[in-house]
Amino acid sequence: MRIAVPKEIKNHEYRVALTPTGARELTGRGHQVTVQAGAGEGAGFHDRDYEAAGASVEADVAMLWQNAELILKVKEPQAEEVARLTPQHTLFTYLHLAAEKTLTKGLMESGATCIAYETVTDAKGGLPLLAPMSTVAGRMAVQAGAHSLEKAQGGAGVLLPGVPGVAPGKVTVIGGGVVGENAARMALGLGADVTILDKSIDRLEVLDDRYQGRIKTVYSTADALDEAAKTADMIIGAVLIPGAAAPKLITRAMLADMQPGSVLVDVAIDQGGCFETSRPTTHAEPTYIVDGIVHYCVANMPGAVARTSTLGLTNATLPFVLALADKGWQQALRDNRHFLPGLNVHNGQVTYAAVAEAFDLESVDPADAVNR
Repeated sequence: MRIAVPKEIKNHEYRVALTPTGARELTGRGHQVTVQAGAGEGAGFHDRDYEAAGASVEADVAMLWQNAELILKVKEPQAEEVARLTPQHTLFTYLHLAAEKTLTKGLMESGATCIAYETVTDAKGGLPLLAPMSTVAGRMAVQAGAHSLEKAQGGAGVLLPGVPGVAPGKVTVIGGGVVGENAARMALGLGADVTILDKSIDRLEVLDDRYQGRIKTVYSTADALDEAAKTADMIIGAVLIPGAAAPKLITRAMLADMQPGSVLVDVAIDQGGCFETSRPTTHAEPTYIVDGIVHYCVANMPGAVARTSTLGLTNATLPFVLALADKGWQQALRDNRHFLPGLNVHNGQVTYAAVAEAFDLESVDPADAVNR
């Protein structure tokens, strides 16, 4: 199979979808791998490393896309990349379509087959291709939020661990999944006063047992969210409904009850954000202030630690990439019922129900799509 790895063009995105190690695995199976010149530089992988692994390096972007069958990316395609997609292409990347109507329409119009990392499942009901970046984002959320709390960044001037005689800062994490637990773990390690809100009693029991009460666990209700808004120095939004838009849990009205200079870190921004006042930002301008509250809403947080993120992501994606290359997308999805939910768009139709519901579109069962 002819496989292309473009250089990411989203603002301050330095990750790459395939490492030289992955390229070696693919070329060793007889596949043709072409990497755009400089695609891996931001993550510390050089063109010569790919060439040593048997891949070709291509400087002509148009030629790279034109000759490809399988395209591997990290972030959702930008407008100029969507314009390059055709029905011959299978795209494998993060998509997060429920918050992106224009992108969804563009992918439908392209006729391409689009498989999303974030909706692939596993036997335990987890999201194995989202988990590595959720771990990174959860851990980064606290360090980004702590920096945003500094007075020079518009924050309240609070040091999360406090000092002897001064109470630590209060961090509330909404959502106890992979992002939420990693954020809480980091905040706890810094010495903050940490609370996790979640609607799953089972999950709260797991977290309570794991951290032996060092992290407070609270069932998420409207009253609990109101209390968090009034008392927290930092609120981290870590809510996920797989493939669907995130619910708005902190409203604009609630900002009036927050302490001036408090920080909202919205890790759910890829799915539209879980704060009403959230809008996507970039690493170039990561924060903005609404009603005295600092918002950090970078849509590709793990891109800032590209080396770690690339290695973590590609460790998880490589087995699926090999399956796509060896079998083709239809057979690969037929053979793995957990891979099948990754199919989001095919032949002009949405094949993931939550995306279709977000935009009042008709959806096609992905099983029907792979069996045509």
